[in-house]
Amino acid sequence: MTATELGLPALRTATTRDPARPADARLVDSFGRVATDLRISLTDRCNLRCHYCMPAEGLDWMPREEQLTDDELIRLVTIAVRDLGVEELRFTGGEPLLRRGLEDLVAASAALEPRPDISLTTNGVGLARRAEALAAAGVNRLNVSLDTLRPDRFATITRRDRFSDVLAGMRAARDAGLSPVKINTVLLRGMNDDEAVDLLRFALDEGFELRFIEQMPLDAQHGWERTEMVTAGEIMAALSEEFTLTPDPAHRGAAPAERWVVDGGPTMVGIIASVTRPFCGACDRTRLTSDGQVRSCLFARTETDLRAMLRGGSTDTEIADSWRDAMWGKLAGHGIDDPGFLQPDRPMSAIGG
Repeated sequence: MTATELGLPALRTATTRDPARPADARLVDSFGRVATDLRISLTDRCNLRCHYCMPAEGLDWMPREEQLTDDELIRLVTIAVRDLGVEELRFTGGEPLLRRGLEDLVAASAALEPRPDISLTTNGVGLARRAEALAAAGVNRLNVSLDTLRPDRFATITRRDRFSDVLAGMRAARDAGLSPVKINTVLLRGMNDDEAVDLLRFALDEGFELRFIEQMPLDAQHGWERTEMVTAGEIMAALSEEFTLTPDPAHRGAAPAERWVVDGGPTMVGIIASVTRPFCGACDRTRLTSDGQVRSCLFARTETDLRAMLRGGSTDTEIADSWRDAMWGKLAGHGIDDPGFLQPDRPMSAIGG
């Protein structure tokens, strides 16, 4: 049986350089984009079971020996920052707080020159007792996933009764100086789609910045239906009934969220409309999975195996050039609207946000 028949993503290893790729040390692609933002999945494991991410029974977790070691991870991060022009690091999961030694990984990354901007995306469970240590290690800011303000709904969506822990974690992060703490919210039709206004009021009261994210086809069950997705247009319509929203005058650049000033400011609200208003043309992201695979896009169907190069004795120069090749082949967009679109084999928990 082949890897394709098993449903595994196609892998690429070191290749001969495409002669069309320019002699540029950065992570450039054939459409003129430059990747300066590295998203790093530290683990595929999670302590929640959100409906739009994985089944109630969870998934078969990656064996520990397949996961990058701390030394391997830092070596790749060093190559990215030192040799490839990466300026921002975002640690994700699964749930990154489940990675042992997270603070040490952050500190080692913060010690690099030039010093990268470091952020974290977390579900907030366990954050309350670690927020100060993460800030001291070098985390500049973080995002916390929170889809509802009702404990009963939280338990339904996540299949875990941890609502109070998440709130405590968000407040601890704010108090530790990791501001503005951003809330990532996915509205689910028929489940929490009536809470947009309440969530924004909560963010205003608490000093958080709310960002709505359109539900994307990244669930392990492959059950996503576009018709069931709450769109950016619907979210804007609901918010505009209660708040005055004016476009953020700052240039958006490669930021995934469109932002609006709420009631004259200073608080902002953002919407990441990956499906209905894709921003692929300005994408500046490259992705590294916890088992050392480079992905040029969240929805990529191919990966480049840097772990094999690490463990096979490749030099930093060889690894860097393979990474450049991977990004040079990045497609123009994710193609969700293409009739032939295929959802990635890896679910979101194994790719990283």
